[in-house]
Amino acid sequence: MTRFNWPVWLAVLSGGALGSAARHGVNVWFGQLTNRPVPYATATVNLVGAGIIGVLAGAIAGGRLEMSVPLRTFIFVGILGGFTTFSSFMLDTLTLSYGGEPRLAFTNVVVQTLLGFAAVWAGYNLGVGL
Repeated sequence: MTRFNWPVWLAVLSGGALGSAARHGVNVWFGQLTNRPVPYATATVNLVGAGIIGVLAGAIAGGRLEMSVPLRTFIFVGILGGFTTFSSFMLDTLTLSYGGEPRLAFTNVVVQTLLGFAAVWAGYNLGVGL
């Protein structure tokens, strides 16, 4: 049985709080800037998060950056996960592509996008009907 690793969990909690606050800040900013944050705020956090996770993952993979497990978890899972899960979704897809599984990478994008839309549609309609 694996021992519960408090430093890693605290990294996720604290990073998630920061990432969520940053995401809300982007929503507020776009609301003030455009008087309509949808879809601009979400697109911004998704693209910025994907770019940041790509740079960091590439620097780690290229040996130009080293991070301890708690720091990597704080940034990748905590901050970026709280900011946007799209960045993790994109990194997973890139990892599959670079790992020699381009079909699975393509399937990942198509299935998660279509099923995600179906799930939000079904959930919305269930919620409206409750």
